[in-house]
Amino acid sequence: MKILLFGTTGQVAHALLPRLQALGDVTALSRTEAEFSQPENLRTHVRTLQPEIIVNAVAYTAVDRAEKEAELAHTINATAPGVLAQEAAQCGAWLIHYSTDYVFDGKKTGAYVEDDATGPLNVYGRSKLAGEQAIAATGCNHLILRTSWVYSAHGQNFLKTIARRALEPPELRVVDDQFGAPTSSTLIADVTCKILPQLFARGPDAGGLYHLTARGQTSWHGYAEAILEALRQSRPHAHVATLTAVSGTTYPTAATRPANSQLDTSKLRQHFGIALPDWKTGVLECLSELGLRK
Repeated sequence: MKILLFGTTGQVAHALLPRLQALGDVTALSRTEAEFSQPENLRTHVRTLQPEIIVNAVAYTAVDRAEKEAELAHTINATAPGVLAQEAAQCGAWLIHYSTDYVFDGKKTGAYVEDDATGPLNVYGRSKLAGEQAIAATGCNHLILRTSWVYSAHGQNFLKTIARRALEPPELRVVDDQFGAPTSSTLIADVTCKILPQLFARGPDAGGLYHLTARGQTSWHGYAEAILEALRQSRPHAHVATLTAVSGTTYPTAATRPANSQLDTSKLRQHFGIALPDWKTGVLECLSELGLRK
């Protein structure tokens, strides 16, 4: 298969590239080679390559900064994916796109399913929802995967920040009233590449919108506690910081976060027969990859 991957430096793209290369001939373009702030220029890349699969792993993810850069966030997260979808429709390619739990307002009790009413609380969430809608409006063959709390050994993220600061005592203060499922970029990439052959085998009806996160749920505090506990076990003689639970109001942010980011993954598991691991499994694997756990 001829695959065009947009984004090579982000967490998800970094995990995707070697796995996609096992499936076909991959052309991977960095953000400087394909500038999403100028969406119309993306058409040339698609028309030149004529891929069978377009994978968009580019996003504006600076959630707080987006409150001041709403136009740029919308261009990258909504207009550009819409352009890729138009081109996918023209050349008959599948478009794979990643979205977020932030399309919801977090007020539901329990996990969100794909057709629950959306209601993003911030500019980032609104821009990502607009991207989903722009893709669907073109009628192209597409797969949109909503995920949450993404981390990896590559790039900057919550897991790496906590792991670093855990060895800088005395105390870590972490929010305990926002809930979701930490999900590794490795899991996202693995699942994507398991789904792709099924899309071609089963046709357009297999596509659409799916939720993809690790199994289970926790708070940011619970997530941090799992990291600290793994470090304590791996480094019994190290002095690991004390963890204190605090309310989200303790740390005001420019962008409001949803209190509940739980996504129901039943549809993904049923349609593609994929088993999803517990969120702690990926956390421990990532810490091992970073050399922080034996």
